[in-house]
Amino acid sequence: MLVVIIISSCNPFAPSIDENLNTQSGIISDQTTVQGVFKNFQYAYTFKDTLIYSNLLNNKFLFSYRDYEKGVDVSWGKEEEMRVTNGLFQNSQRLDLIWNNIISMNSDSTQIIRSFNLSIAFNPTDIIFIDGKVNLKLNKTENGKWQIINWIDESNY
Repeated sequence: MLVVIIISSCNPFAPSIDENLNTQSGIISDQTTVQGVFKNFQYAYTFKDTLIYSNLLNNKFLFSYRDYEKGVDVSWGKEEEMRVTNGLFQNSQRLDLIWNNIISMNSDSTQIIRSFNLSIAFNPTDIIFIDGKVNLKLNKTENGKWQIINWIDESNY
């Protein structure tokens, strides 16, 4: 009878709330640090979260890359970046972004060049691997959060 009472009082499908959770060690950052920007960037790609991704980008955001086939530099703003990224998120099955070492960073952390590895799985037989570098210019907002204002893709693909 004691076993029945113990088992019936513990519902494994409705566990109690853990009041000791440390909210500062979550998988999403508040972006008050530069590392928080990179953490949220990785989270946004892993979970295909356009809201988190959008919060990384300043309203004056500008993305640039070199189109080596045409021999021209191509740029676009935040609205186009969100369309392109949403298309990537919708058309891929899995995205794995790994941030590597910071290659260079100025003293106030507003200009950072960092290498990365990105694998994009469109399906099990169509996987693209990209090793590259980003050159990011960051801006600290009035509320103390870092945002990307300029992203120059320095990858050679």
